[in-house]
Amino acid sequence: MRDDTDDEMKDKMTTVCKRAALLALTLLLPIAPAVGATPSPAPIAHKPIPVPTPHFPKVKLHTEFIVEVNAKGQVVRVKSGKSCENPTFNAQTYGNVLQMWIRHPDGTADVGLYRVTYDYDPKTQDVHRGVSIVQHGGNWGDKEGAANQMIDIAKKEADEQRKAEETQAAKERADLPSLNSIIKTSPSPSPSSHP
Repeated sequence: MRDDTDDEMKDKMTTVCKRAALLALTLLLPIAPAVGATPSPAPIAHKPIPVPTPHFPKVKLHTEFIVEVNAKGQVVRVKSGKSCENPTFNAQTYGNVLQMWIRHPDGTADVGLYRVTYDYDPKTQDVHRGVSIVQHGGNWGDKEGAANQMIDIAKKEADEQRKAEETQAAKERADLPSLNSIIKTSPSPSPSSHP
C-alpha cells in the first residue's frame, strides 16, 4: 500500500527536474553555435631543426687518474693523470673524476689514493670507468671534496658579481639629478572666478 503523498512528491520532483533541464537547455543553446563556430587554430608549419650528429672517435681512448678520496668518499683532488690524444675526452673524464664519489655499497668510504681509468671503445661507443685502490690512508681525509670546492667558488663569484652590479646601479642612481630639479616646481595655479 502506497502513500499518496509519495506520488505527489515524485511528480513535483519530476516537474522540477524537467524545468531545470529546460532552463539549462535554454541557456546553453545560444552559446552552442558560438562554440561550434570557433575555428580551430591553423597548424603552424615548423621547419625541423637539424640536430648535429656527434662525431665519435674512431680509435680506442684511455685516460687514467690517481685521486685523493676523503672520508666521505669525495674526490679531493687529482694527484696525477695520464691523458690521451683526444682533448675533448681528456676534459670530459677530468671533469667527471673531480665530481666522483667512491664509496662501498653500504655508503661508507675509505680514505686513500685511488686509480680511476676511463676506456672508450669505438665499436660500442661506450666508456668504461674502472676504480681501484692504490693506497689506504692519507692526510686529506677531512678536506673538502673538489666538487664542493667548485660550488663554493661559483657561489663566491656570483656574490661578488651581484655586489658589483648593485654598486654600479647605486652609482648610476647617485649620478641622476633630483626629481625636483627635473620637474622645476612652479607655484600652484590660483582658482579663478571664470567657469
